[in-house]
Amino acid sequence: MDKCAGKPEADVVVIGSGIGGLCCAGLLARYKEDVLLLESHDRPGGAAHSFDIKGYKFDSGPSLFSGFQSRGPQANPLAQVLDALGESVPCVNYDSWMVYIPEGEFLSRIGPTEFFKDLEKYASPNAVREWQKLLDAVLPLSAAAMALPPLSIRGDFGVISTAAARYAPSLLKSFVQMGPQGAIGATKLLRPFSEILDSLELKDPFIRNWVDLLSFLLAGVKSNGILSAEMIYMFAEWYKPGCTLEYPLDGSGAIVDALVRGMQKFGGRISLNSHVESIVVENGRAVGVRLRSGQFVRAKKAVVSNASMWDTLNLLPKDAIPRSYQDRVRSTPQCESFMHLHLGFDAEGIRKDLGIHHIVVNDWGIGVDADQNVVLISIPSVLSPDLAPQGKHILHAYTPGTEPYPLWEGMDRKSAEYKKLKAERSEVLWRAVERVLGPGFSRETCEVKLVGTPLTHQRFLRRNRGTYGPAIQAGKDSFPGHSTPIPQLYCCGDSTFPGIGVPAVAASGAIVANSLVSVSQHLQLLDAVGI
Repeated sequence: MDKCAGKPEADVVVIGSGIGGLCCAGLLARYKEDVLLLESHDRPGGAAHSFDIKGYKFDSGPSLFSGFQSRGPQANPLAQVLDALGESVPCVNYDSWMVYIPEGEFLSRIGPTEFFKDLEKYASPNAVREWQKLLDAVLPLSAAAMALPPLSIRGDFGVISTAAARYAPSLLKSFVQMGPQGAIGATKLLRPFSEILDSLELKDPFIRNWVDLLSFLLAGVKSNGILSAEMIYMFAEWYKPGCTLEYPLDGSGAIVDALVRGMQKFGGRISLNSHVESIVVENGRAVGVRLRSGQFVRAKKAVVSNASMWDTLNLLPKDAIPRSYQDRVRSTPQCESFMHLHLGFDAEGIRKDLGIHHIVVNDWGIGVDADQNVVLISIPSVLSPDLAPQGKHILHAYTPGTEPYPLWEGMDRKSAEYKKLKAERSEVLWRAVERVLGPGFSRETCEVKLVGTPLTHQRFLRRNRGTYGPAIQAGKDSFPGHSTPIPQLYCCGDSTFPGIGVPAVAASGAIVANSLVSVSQHLQLLDAVGI
């Protein structure tokens, strides 16, 4: 199609329907802005889209969720956006995942005390004491870290009214209740989480490895590169009393569908198969976009790019971009890409107590960020049977942002060389799947077998070099803000603050939407949703 449906103009044009772009467009529609969301693919969702093959409904990306059932100041950013749009996502709750590590195999349960039994079995005698010390230090900080609702943040001085003044009392109260520890902790929220571990003198190798794994799963970097605020949020979601994990009953596509519904309910528009070829800049300002078809779509107020920083740069006319901005984008290091394995197979012969999530770590010594070392496996049909035909399972296995793109660069996807490398590099995924599913599983009998590579990631998700996102380490650099040197051009998504991961990109989209409306409109929304 590649032609914008409806009138070819809007107050705000959003490029890309990933979670960040959807949250931005949805809130702008809620604010009564005329917003048009342009998506190159034939379905919305970006890295979170779902797709159907032979009756199997697969997630293309994220599969670990929490915080949908909570509302208010302590909810996650995505839950707050859905609440503002009057939408909800039916979920099933669970509290554990299987872990396969060099020390052994065990069912890891979330919550404040369940992990102790695993530490007693697999770690040093001091591990339980060290873990308790970590929880005692981190969980109180979570009240402070979440006292400022993400939906209150905007990217201009209006944030003084919408966030600082509005929530200062609860923020101050949370710090005061912690005493001296609160003041010290506040200074560490935007520092690497490893500094908190070091300050607590936590030395048990199992705990350090485990925290590295958690931070890597959350943001693509180890504990020395992740913001303490992000990890503290995660600890609050996973290690407080009564906490649970949640999986959308219809997969990650249900989240995308809810965001699209919410946007359209308030008059927002989405145009699929509409590939943006360039961002049009006139008199130094972003005034719209040009589609591959040649059609010009005017943006009267702003253009928002949900593409990566590298892909956004490639959409801009080079003579319109300051050299310093180009240099910064090009010098920003990238996380590596992915190997994916999507399977549809018969549940006959597979054990009945199969859990939804499985984490395989082959070797702690080389680091969780080493390629071919960590494999994540999700089998959502064990909780949501409707995702697969009756008596069948779906499975998604992947290496989490550790597959080197240079191995694949320039290869012909139809060549024998490419097919050979796919077979070789996917073997680590197959071995992990066979370990998880046991002898009742046979790869030969799978009804659906899809192997994805960095080139797949690059092609279908429009991701530069198939990357997971910027490899920005806390304490050494920071994620860019949402404005750009080009007036009326904004960015959201995992190339902007607060970074990589579903909660982070949802927050980025909300920040941009809030920044494009008046402070009074923003405050009215906060009052309306009760935060």
